[in-house]
Amino acid sequence: MSNDKPLVNRVAASSLITLKLESYFPKGEVIAFDLKEYLFKELILREKEFRTALKEHNWEQYDGKILAIYCSTDAIIPIWAYMLVASYAAAHAEEVFQGTPEAYYQRAFQQIVHKIDAEEYRDQRIVIKGCSDLPVPLSAYVDLTAKLRPVAKSIMFGEPCSTVPIYKKPRPVR
Repeated sequence: MSNDKPLVNRVAASSLITLKLESYFPKGEVIAFDLKEYLFKELILREKEFRTALKEHNWEQYDGKILAIYCSTDAIIPIWAYMLVASYAAAHAEEVFQGTPEAYYQRAFQQIVHKIDAEEYRDQRIVIKGCSDLPVPLSAYVDLTAKLRPVAKSIMFGEPCSTVPIYKKPRPVR
């Protein structure tokens, strides 16, 4: 039995809009600055030694980079310590952030999603692409879904050929 119909890629021919959060990934390199390395026995910040260590630190290594300042131990770090690191780093780093690199990406994606014009996606069928080679935070998927839900016809997660339904606008009652 011969079938003379041409093969049609139904995914390519569909009206699905695929959003790839990884395409919005911040371009700058994020460098972690862990205050733990400057603590006596990873517990106590000694001001004199800390100030000396910061003066001797190679701040040029952060030129054009994003510096995420945090402490990975449960030590109590005075606020001024973060401020002091920021004052040195600001002359070199493109951006200085208080928190872990992961927290930086969460904030960056929060800002990115906030800037997306949801109206561009009104009554559209949207696939939010999964599986990224970049560490897109989970919060970005949640924020994007919440932003698009009021306007989208449907929202799916995954790849256009294999999606998980997330939301479908109810049909109007007649």
